[in-house]
Amino acid sequence: MKVLNYLALLLVIIGAVNWGLIGLSDVNLVTLLFGAESMLTRIVYLLVGIAGIYMITFFSKISEER
Repeated sequence: MKVLNYLALLLVIIGAVNWGLIGLSDVNLVTLLFGAESMLTRIVYLLVGIAGIYMITFFSKISEER
């Protein structure tokens, strides 16, 4: 489970950096690396989205720590 948490965190960070680059300089790193309409780009976006949804579970873990 620890590996899944780190993988999800890494994917969310990749997504956040990508959005930061889009906002700062209109550069989309994912499409720059994998192409605008490639299947790999869609897979990366899908994995980042799933990781973001998975990270919602961390809110319950935070409240359990109190």
